[in-house]
Amino acid sequence: MAFGRLERSPGPAPMSDINMTPLVDVMMVLVVILILTAPLLASSIRLDLPRTGAASPSDAPRFVTLVVDKTGQAFLDDAPVTQAELAAALARIAARNPDTEVQLRADQAVLYGRVVQVMGAAQQAGLDRIGFVAEPATKAPR
Repeated sequence: MAFGRLERSPGPAPMSDINMTPLVDVMMVLVVILILTAPLLASSIRLDLPRTGAASPSDAPRFVTLVVDKTGQAFLDDAPVTQAELAAALARIAARNPDTEVQLRADQAVLYGRVVQVMGAAQQAGLDRIGFVAEPATKAPR
């Protein structure tokens, strides 16, 4: 009486590779959650901070405009000045705030020596931050 076979077929072999699909799915869900919640974390805490005059924000960097027209005339904040007046005004500005920037606008026809004189007056006054202002070049049509 034989009810079964003595031979057994081998079952499925164990899988030796990692199934990456569930790992990728979980990582994508985490990335989406991070993208959605990151902006909310930065602005989620509302505070009513106390007010005091000692904690005022620092002033924005201050600048003065120094213009030299094509005749060589210097203008400090749109007011015409002589070389002596310029040196005195720049010294007063440097005494108030030595980090003041001088924005130098010089006409392209001005002699190089005049621009150097104006720069020298600013540097002798103690203003070392000098920015040169220029117009952007217009693109020629092709």
